[in-house]
Amino acid sequence: MPSPTTGTSRNRPWTIAISTLGVAVLILLVGIFAYQGGVSQGAGTEAAPRESAASENAPLDMSRRTADDPTALGPVDAPVVLVEYADYRCPFCGLFSRDTLPPLVEKYVKSGELRVEWRDLPVFGDQSTMAAVAGRAAGNQGKFWEFNKAAFAIAPERGHADLSRERLVQIAQEAGVSDMTRFEADLDSTELQQAVAKDAQEAASLGATGTPTFLVNDTPLVGAQPLATFEKAIEAALKKAESQ
Repeated sequence: MPSPTTGTSRNRPWTIAISTLGVAVLILLVGIFAYQGGVSQGAGTEAAPRESAASENAPLDMSRRTADDPTALGPVDAPVVLVEYADYRCPFCGLFSRDTLPPLVEKYVKSGELRVEWRDLPVFGDQSTMAAVAGRAAGNQGKFWEFNKAAFAIAPERGHADLSRERLVQIAQEAGVSDMTRFEADLDSTELQQAVAKDAQEAASLGATGTPTFLVNDTPLVGAQPLATFEKAIEAALKKAESQ
């Protein structure tokens, strides 16, 4: 297994990523309270994102339900989809990953009632963008959620993790990514950078005000909500789906 590359050519500035995300960032900043390049939120109340759909009366459904999506958990035909907009350097996203997601997976994903779809919303600078691309690079080898778990396992409860390129390579190794040469090449993939930008633009279209932001079908939740809040929203969405 190759060691992390430390040469200047492997640590070049992410000019491509920055330019790719430029439009998304400009849109995202409109109406967002910025703090250190972004905002992460603790427990908050339900907040309705702006609707960008043509009809204001149409249900807000941002699920993609793409088969074989490495950034999703659960069946494509699950009645409820939890969409998460998150940043690997967001401490409250880490709390959700460690404390809330596992019981939701155990209770609802394994039963086929819930699908979880990840969206990248890098708001804490260049390292956030690099980490988002790294997660997708791990996903190219079937290790997205292993990388996701390993990255959030080291996230501090306050402040932002130091996710340098070298640290991301280490996390990928810990997550079981087998082909590290391919992983490091994918860290510079324009295609993956554009996929991250697409997620950021989607969040901007909703008027997302920080990370983490969630949609449980058409019900928005903002911040590190307690497990019971997610369970309540999921149960309500299940009942609604059954009645339709």
